[in-house]
Amino acid sequence: MEISRRRLLSALPAAGLLSVVPSVVPSVIPSVVPSRSASAAEVAAGSARLLANTVAVFAGTAETNARPETAAKVAAIEKAARTNLLSMDAAGADELFAGLPLGTSDAHLHTTFRRLYEIALATRTPGGAASDLYGNTAVQRRVIDALVRLHEEYYGDQSQGYYGNWFNWEIGISQHVSRALALLSDEVRAYRPDVLPTYVASMDAYLRNGTAGDVNLDSRFHTGANLADITTNRILQGALLGDDARVRKALTDQLTVFATIDPYDLDHGVTDGHYADGSFIQHASVAYTGSYGKGLLTRVVQTLKILDGTGFAHGEELVPTVQGWVKNGFAPLIFEGWMMEIVKGRAVSRTDTGYTDVAVVVEAVVDLSSLASGADATALKSYVKHIRSTSRATLDPAGFVSPVSIVRYADIVGDATVPAADLNPAARSIAFNAMDRTVHRRPGYAFALARSSDRISKYEYMNGENLMPWFQGDGAYYLYLSGQDQTQAYGVDYFTTVPPYGLAGVTAPVEQRRTVPELYGKPYYDNPGHPLHFTSSSESQNTYVYFPRGTGRYSGGAVLGAYGVAGMVQSDDVAHRDKAAGLLPDDFVTYRNATATKSWFLLDEEIVVLAAGVGDSAGRAVSTTIDARTAAPDDHVGLTGMLRDGRVWTGAGTGDLRWLRYANATQGTAVGYAFLDTPQVRVALDTVTRSRRLVRTSNPDTAVTRSVLGVTVDRAPGAEPGRLAWALVPNASEARLRAYADGPLRILANTPRLQAVSHTGLALTAANTFTSGRHETAGLRIEGPASVIVRRERPGLTTVAVSDPTMDRDTVTVLLRGRALREATSDGGVRVSPVHGGTRLEFATRHTYGRSLTVTLRG
Repeated sequence: MEISRRRLLSALPAAGLLSVVPSVVPSVIPSVVPSRSASAAEVAAGSARLLANTVAVFAGTAETNARPETAAKVAAIEKAARTNLLSMDAAGADELFAGLPLGTSDAHLHTTFRRLYEIALATRTPGGAASDLYGNTAVQRRVIDALVRLHEEYYGDQSQGYYGNWFNWEIGISQHVSRALALLSDEVRAYRPDVLPTYVASMDAYLRNGTAGDVNLDSRFHTGANLADITTNRILQGALLGDDARVRKALTDQLTVFATIDPYDLDHGVTDGHYADGSFIQHASVAYTGSYGKGLLTRVVQTLKILDGTGFAHGEELVPTVQGWVKNGFAPLIFEGWMMEIVKGRAVSRTDTGYTDVAVVVEAVVDLSSLASGADATALKSYVKHIRSTSRATLDPAGFVSPVSIVRYADIVGDATVPAADLNPAARSIAFNAMDRTVHRRPGYAFALARSSDRISKYEYMNGENLMPWFQGDGAYYLYLSGQDQTQAYGVDYFTTVPPYGLAGVTAPVEQRRTVPELYGKPYYDNPGHPLHFTSSSESQNTYVYFPRGTGRYSGGAVLGAYGVAGMVQSDDVAHRDKAAGLLPDDFVTYRNATATKSWFLLDEEIVVLAAGVGDSAGRAVSTTIDARTAAPDDHVGLTGMLRDGRVWTGAGTGDLRWLRYANATQGTAVGYAFLDTPQVRVALDTVTRSRRLVRTSNPDTAVTRSVLGVTVDRAPGAEPGRLAWALVPNASEARLRAYADGPLRILANTPRLQAVSHTGLALTAANTFTSGRHETAGLRIEGPASVIVRRERPGLTTVAVSDPTMDRDTVTVLLRGRALREATSDGGVRVSPVHGGTRLEFATRHTYGRSLTVTLRG
C-alpha cells in the first residue's frame, strides 16, 4: 500500500522531514516549504495574506466579533488597552507606564512592550462597545512613537541591553514587538517606515544564542517550544519586510520541532521535543508536556493558521503530526479537564490551575480541528466536547487568545452531530518512559507517577518558582478521583500545605532543607569565577541547581494491554555526587537522598506499591508517605479502618493497620489503603494554613487552609533497610478493603533484586528485576534487569510484555516454565524457542528506549 505524504511526514525524523521538500513549483506538488523562488508579486501577496491572517488570529474579524460569544473577549481587549493608556498618561520621566521604571529591569521592559502590543491590538479589534479605539490612527501613532522611544533609550543600544533573563531579550520582547508591528503594519509604513528595519535589526542582534542574528539549531536555547517562539517571531518579521528568504528559513527551522526525537540519532544533539511514546521534554531533561509542551502546541497551531493560503507553506500536511501529539501526548495527561502535576515542572507552584492549563490545550485543539478534515476533525471536536462535559470547572472561552477560536468553540459545542468522546480508551496504562512518567487510567480514577534517572531531572526549580521541589521526581504520585474538584485535591495548594518531604509516594530522610534563595540570597547560585562558571543562565546552573538529574539508571516499566508495571531505584542527584567527588565549590550545598527500590503494579481496582531497601546510608530517620491528600477545611472527612488483630480503627494515630479508608462525604470520594506489609502506620489528619508564597516568591502572600491527610511509615535512625508493601484502592468501600485479607492479590517477592506480584483474578503476574544475574519467581526466570508482565488471557493463550528500564540492554531473556509454547502473534523483536522445561523468549530491546515488546503464545 502506498504511504501518503501526510502519514510519511508524521513519522519521519527531522532529516527525513526536510528531505521531502521538493524543488518544484508549489502549485504542482504540495510541499511543506516550497523552494522555488517566488516572484516579487507573489512574495508581496503572500506577506499581505500572512499579516492579515495574523490580525485575524489575535484581533478577530468583523464577522467573528459580531457574535455574542466574543463579546467578553472583545471587551477585555478594549479594557486592557484603556487601562494601559491611562497608565501611559501617569508615567514618570523614566517610565512609559506608571510603576514600570526602565533602564535596569528586563521584566519591566518586557511588560512595557507587552502593554504596547495590547494597545495596538485594541486598535485592530472590531466590534467593541465603543468605536474610538478601533482604527484610531492617533492611538496607533502613539504606540509607534513609544516604540521609537523605547528603541532609542532602552532597547537599541546593544552594549546596554541583554541584562537579566535571556528569554526576555531573545523571545519575549521580540514576540510583543513583532505582533505589534504586524497589527500596525500599514500605519507604520505610512508614518515611520524606518521602524521596521530598525527593530528587526535589533531583534536579530539580540539573538545572542543564535548565529549571525539567526537561529542556531545547535544552541540549547533554540530548541522545542523556545525554537517555535523564535521562528514564529521571525516569520512575522519576514512578512513585514517582504523578505521571502527570511520566512522560508524560519519555516525550515521550525519544521525541526515537528520531528519525533530519536534518542539514538539526535539532530543537532537536541533532546527537546516529542518522543515516539508520547513523552515531551524541554530543557534537555524535564518532563514538560503541561507547560512548555502546551506552549509549543499553541505556537505551532497559531503558525499553521497564519500561514494558511500564503503560499509560503502547506501546513495541512503537518496537521496529522500535531494531532498525534494531542492523542498520545496530551490526552493521557488530562483527567476530567485537569492537567496532571507530573508534567508541569516548576509551573506546579503557580496559582494557575490545571483547568486553566487545559483551556489552553482546548483552544489549540479547536483550531486544529478546523485544519483537519473528515474523521480526524470529528475526533478532535468530540474531544473538545468530552473535556467540556467531564471537567469540574466551567471552561471560559473568553480566556482564549483568538476571538476566531471562541466562535469555533461555540460552533463545536452547539453542533448536535458531534458526540462527546475521549481520545483515550476508558482503561489505559501509559509508560512515558522517555520522560520517566507513568499514567494509569480507569473509569473513576487516574494515577500519575513521577520517576527520575540519570536521563530525566528529579525536579525543576528556577527563578524563585517551585522553591521546595526536592522529592517531586522520587516516585511522587497523584491519585485523581472522578467527579472531584481537583483544585481542592492538588494544584498549588497541595504543594503549599503538604510538606515537601511528605508528598504521596515519597521516601525521604527526616531533615530540614533550605531553598535556593535561603541558601544563596538570590534565585540562583552565583560563582562566575569557578571553572564551571555559575551564572543565572549557565549550563552549570541548569545541571546542578535548576533541574538536576538523578544518578540512577533504572527507571521504566512495561505495558501489557491496559495493565502496567513501573520500577525505579531511588538515587542521589548529580549535584550531591559531584560535590562528593570534589567537582563543585565548597559553598555549594547539596543533599543526600534516602535509599529505596520501588515498583508500582497498575491493575484494575488497585495500584500495588512495593518498596525494598528502604533506609539511609547516613543513618538518618526515614519516612515513606503512602498517601497525602488535601480537602477544603469544611469538607466532611472521615477515617475508618481495621487493625491486624481485628479491632476497629477510627481517626488519626499510629497502629498496626490492616486497612484504612479515607472518605470525603462532601466531595463524594473515597480512597482505601490495604497494608500488605506495612507495620505501624502513622495516620494524621490536620488543618494546615500556609502562604502560597512558600512555594513561589512571586505568588501573592495569600494564606490557604486545607485539611491534610498524611499516611506514613517511619523508620528510626540507624535502622536496617526494610521493606514495605501496600495497595491504593480508589473509590474503595469498607467491604472491598476487608476482602484483601484473602483476596486474589499475592506478593511474590520484595527485595532490592526482585519485586513481583500476582493477581489470580486477572491471571496476571508482573515483576521488576533490578540487578544482573538470574531471577526466579512464579514460573518465570528472568535474566538481568527488566520489567515483565505475563497474562494468561484465555485458555491456551499467554501474552508476555517486556521492557528494559535501564535502556542499556541489547536483549532481555525470559523463560516461561511449563510446557513448550509457540508464537501466535508478536509486535516484532521477539524470538520464541522451546527449551527443556519451558519456553525461552528473547526480546530485542536494543534501541527501544524503554518501549514494551509483546508476544502472544499458544499452547
